[in-house]
Amino acid sequence: MKRVIVIGGGASGLMAAIAAAGQGARVVLAEKNRLPGKKLLATGNGRCNFSNRDQRLSHYRSGRPELVKAVLEAFSMEDTVSFFEELGILVKDRAGYLYPASGQASSVAEVLRLEVRRLSGQRLIKEAYNTEVLSVKKEGGVFRVETEGWTYEGEAVVLACGSEAAPKTGSTGDGYRFAQSLGHRVIPPLPALTGLYAYENDRGALAGVRADAKVTLFIDHERAEEEEGEVQFASYGLSGIPVFQVSRYVSRALPEGRDCEIELDLCPGRSAQELEALIRGRKERLGERRGTDILLGMFPEKLSAVLLGRAGISLKKSRREWTDADCARLAGQIKGLSFRIFGCRGYEQAQVCTGGVPLSELKGSTMESAVVPGLYLAGELLDVDGACGGYNLQWAWSSGYLAGLNAASER
Repeated sequence: MKRVIVIGGGASGLMAAIAAAGQGARVVLAEKNRLPGKKLLATGNGRCNFSNRDQRLSHYRSGRPELVKAVLEAFSMEDTVSFFEELGILVKDRAGYLYPASGQASSVAEVLRLEVRRLSGQRLIKEAYNTEVLSVKKEGGVFRVETEGWTYEGEAVVLACGSEAAPKTGSTGDGYRFAQSLGHRVIPPLPALTGLYAYENDRGALAGVRADAKVTLFIDHERAEEEEGEVQFASYGLSGIPVFQVSRYVSRALPEGRDCEIELDLCPGRSAQELEALIRGRKERLGERRGTDILLGMFPEKLSAVLLGRAGISLKKSRREWTDADCARLAGQIKGLSFRIFGCRGYEQAQVCTGGVPLSELKGSTMESAVVPGLYLAGELLDVDGACGGYNLQWAWSSGYLAGLNAASER
């Protein structure tokens, strides 16, 4: 019976352990926390958006997109849904975003724990929790995984230790160290799916405001990425899902000394000319209004004040006193409220990381290392990061399942 050691009890590690045990392997699941699945509890704002029906490859970012595609086809979104339904999860579909019907991330974590416990009862999985792995070595054809209290031996190891994102969940990037010690290269991991720090002094005046907008990222003054959705303004700068989506590109560009700027179109449904005409048309009925009252019904008061300030329009001026040039400048600010970005929020606030072990160092979709036979890698440890919407978890399920399945193979 083949011995498989899975290091890391997050989404990909739990899936790898279950898949390997399902093939009859004798599995050790080593997890430093008291229980596995801790990071799962925070996903989807505690509701666990565990996958998405829209599986276009553009939702995944990697240096080897063709391999990402192969992995996602080998264990697909449909396979994931079937897997969780068999474990008892009733799936709720919200416009393609998939959640447990309970609305609780704990449901997903618990059914995985219960399945591990069931396989443990069959003596197929040893639950080694509260166990910190210190080193991973291969001597001859056997891996030796050293912990504080024991050294486990096996013919295969699955590294599923996660990234450096969200260290409070126990994810501290140990897997990068283990991979490097075994000869792998690691693309420096950086925070992704996180907020952005902005220079502008008026950012504090916007703290707490939410607004729908088209978000455009410019890198070195060239349009790089666009997203649309609800932006959240914070004292440090910008947040919200569309900002998170572009943050991985900022994370890579800034260390290279490149300029990054975010431009917000706060009225994407109208052209600048239509917006300018709308503003000019407010003169007849709203001519006596002053300051932010003129934009009442269009934007929150805090945002209106910043837009007027950026357009150079005094809050003391009535609408009747505005010139056509004032209207044009205000329309320009509404269509292009810009923020110069100087940083991404750190690992503590990031949902995932960009970077990790490059997929070019794997033997295709088997998830086996091309550097060390018998070593398998899965999840966030690899250089794949998904967009918001269940994509990072789908990568965890797919890569974890294939890693466990192939690690258990007797070939």
